[in-house]
Amino acid sequence: MNRIDIAFEELKKRGEKALVGFVTAGDPDIPESLNIVTSMCRAGLDVLELGVPFSDPTADGPVIQRSSARALSKGVSLKEVLSMTRKLREETQIPIILFSYYNPIYAYGTGKFYGDALAAGADGVLVVDLPPEESEEMTGRWSGSDLALIRLIAPTTSEERMSKITEDASGFIYLVSKTGVTGSSGLKTESIGLQIDSLRRVTYLPVCVGFGISTVNDVAAIASVADGVVIGSAFERIIEDNLDNPDMALIIADQVRKYKAATLKNYHGIAQNFTKL
Repeated sequence: MNRIDIAFEELKKRGEKALVGFVTAGDPDIPESLNIVTSMCRAGLDVLELGVPFSDPTADGPVIQRSSARALSKGVSLKEVLSMTRKLREETQIPIILFSYYNPIYAYGTGKFYGDALAAGADGVLVVDLPPEESEEMTGRWSGSDLALIRLIAPTTSEERMSKITEDASGFIYLVSKTGVTGSSGLKTESIGLQIDSLRRVTYLPVCVGFGISTVNDVAAIASVADGVVIGSAFERIIEDNLDNPDMALIIADQVRKYKAATLKNYHGIAQNFTKL
């Protein structure tokens, strides 16, 4: 088992759900990004999604698009993201997922990426724009299966298609809460719960839900039906709003603690009282 499997087993034993946090690597610059992420891990983050900045992040909303632009302006590439991962491994043992579009991995070399990612201490990869039918181009050049391949499921995905997408997945399944891009508002917990029920019929993997989750109430509501909650735009919004604030890392760490509290078992009972939008 890798760190992802161990983390979800331990969370289940404690009656907790995973808090999965996304940040764009190198935003606003590499030293401050390392400071931010380290603070998040120490504050209670369960899984880190480290975003590889990309020039055309089509699945991402404006907040994450701007975060990629800031990182790219500092010269952050996949090579620098792997270097950051290596440095983070000196500070934390929480699972690290490299969150990327396919182009940076293809340009780097898919076989080389596999070996270098593992050597840096990464536990998995999520490639936003690489469907199962095209994945052999990447995984066929991997020298093993130690790097978990996280798969995305859309809210419009049929159960038959879910079965196809999840058959070669590992680590966990990322369920997109709604159509649209990251950072958009509007969560329908009941329909998300039904999608999770469908997923559980075709995979044993934990299911984490992301897109549009920003408040503590959102986290508690989603944690009542899923195995984990993914937050990205809300963290990047804090970074964007505090670019000149020396306490940025402390502010984000405080928000991590609030979100993490909402994943605990005693929060689940009150989730039913939250307004469904």
